Amino acid sequence: MSSISELADLFPRASDIPADARITPLHQRETLVGGEMRRFDGELKAVMSALRVRQPDGTLDHVEVGSYPLGGASEARAALDAAVAAYDSGRGRWPTMTVAGRIACVEHFTRLMVERREEVVRLIMWEIGKTRGDAQKEFDRTVEYVSATVDALKELDNSNSRFQVVEGTIAQIRRAPLGVALCMGPYNYPLNETFTTLIPALIMGNTVVLKPPKFGALLFYPLLFAFQKAFPAGVVNTIYGRGEEVVPYLMGSGQINVLALIGSSRVADALKKQHPKSNRLRAVLGLDAKNPAIILPDADLETTVRECVAGSLSFNGQRCTALKLIFVHRSIADTFVAKLADAVNRLKCGMPWEEGVQITPLPDENKPRYLHDCVAQAVELGACVMNDGGGMSAGSLFRPAVVYPVDARMRLYHEEQFGPVVPVVPFDDVQEPLDYIIGSDYGQQVSLFGNDAGQIGALTDQLVNQVCRVNLNCQCQRGPDVFPFAGRKDSAEGTLSVSDALRAFSIRSMVATRQSPASKALLNSIVDGRRSNFISTGFLL
Repeated sequence: MSSISELADLFPRASDIPADARITPLHQRETLVGGEMRRFDGELKAVMSALRVRQPDGTLDHVEVGSYPLGGASEARAALDAAVAAYDSGRGRWPTMTVAGRIACVEHFTRLMVERREEVVRLIMWEIGKTRGDAQKEFDRTVEYVSATVDALKELDNSNSRFQVVEGTIAQIRRAPLGVALCMGPYNYPLNETFTTLIPALIMGNTVVLKPPKFGALLFYPLLFAFQKAFPAGVVNTIYGRGEEVVPYLMGSGQINVLALIGSSRVADALKKQHPKSNRLRAVLGLDAKNPAIILPDADLETTVRECVAGSLSFNGQRCTALKLIFVHRSIADTFVAKLADAVNRLKCGMPWEEGVQITPLPDENKPRYLHDCVAQAVELGACVMNDGGGMSAGSLFRPAVVYPVDARMRLYHEEQFGPVVPVVPFDDVQEPLDYIIGSDYGQQVSLFGNDAGQIGALTDQLVNQVCRVNLNCQCQRGPDVFPFAGRKDSAEGTLSVSDALRAFSIRSMVATRQSPASKALLNSIVDGRRSNFISTGFLL
């Protein structure tokens, strides 16, 4: 891809879009609040697609996917009031429901959700530019995550369905909800990442205010009807609007008990400070990362290049787990960079519905300019773009750039680019990348490539105390979802996995009494008569 015009020609004419990929603009005029789909007659936010349409004169026109309500403080208040009322200080129908009852509601929602699969997948494609295959994977993985969460809750609840007798005290210890959760997901995995906090928050008995991401907001609309049918009124409530307006209002109310955010540490810090009762707030945060790769002299270059390409450029590098800085030993740097550039050159750029496409348009219209600036600054300071056409853009389509050699003077060395730019740093002593990781503000993951067991073992012992996952000869990634997903420093607060998330959105609570005949009789009467949903020895299958 040697020219900008060739890149622009990858955008389709309207007539070239396949019938099974076309979309009818969706103009949302309702929000889910208190179990009702409420009509909104205020200001609307137009949703422009990541994709463009090419006109006969070669210009690239924006495509409107639809629009959604741009609510303000009054809409935020209504959503919050509904969630607070449904929780009712822990006395509401949802927080006092049996675990089996909450599981049944979540499973009902999942069945309804699956019915809207094609609609949601198409909106993912058009809103954020994700390939059809990846959009389908995101939807299906989300369904699998919900199922795994149900299984994990059954296991957790069953392990707590017995009484303990210690030093003359009889006790039962179970998990109880925290209150009202504010759930906000990112645009890069708008469905999956949002649901990794939303579903555990719900299934543990919390009520929720859901704010969809800026890009990827419309894809939640088909699911609002499923939420409405599957859950009691007020358990799930939505707010759409400018984040800088509605979210501070919600946090400032002091009525949010859990902040679940996947976004930037800067935003998370600001929001936490706005809560008037910080000791009452639990934060479950997935934040920034600048995950490095360290390539040692004895690394298998074929495996390393394959994993680095996937790790750096899957979904255009727009993943918090992406490899965002590659350190390679100088003795193999030239060979590695040549192979990496060749592999990147072979990546297919195009539209999400095209077979085999790997690089697609970016949803944030400001991102290409930011990436251009970062690459230009690196080149000005002595780096080179190593692959054919790297760093060129047309409209929202940015050709991936392999930039080498990058050093500490450059923005690409420090900033999380969150896009299709692959900075490569040569090193002579492995202490150099180790010092980078130690001094970094981030501590999510690292990829380590090499085959010397002694060296790999020694480096691992150091790295596990800097990051939360060390990947040996493979890319950084989140899954499988049963594994812990966490970060040190400014990369996360709390741990997310299927089982960890259940604990993150709940607290251990217990019932205790003296060991005496009368107490035993009372507990037996409660259990046998099913007079309490908390005091129970029921077993979930």
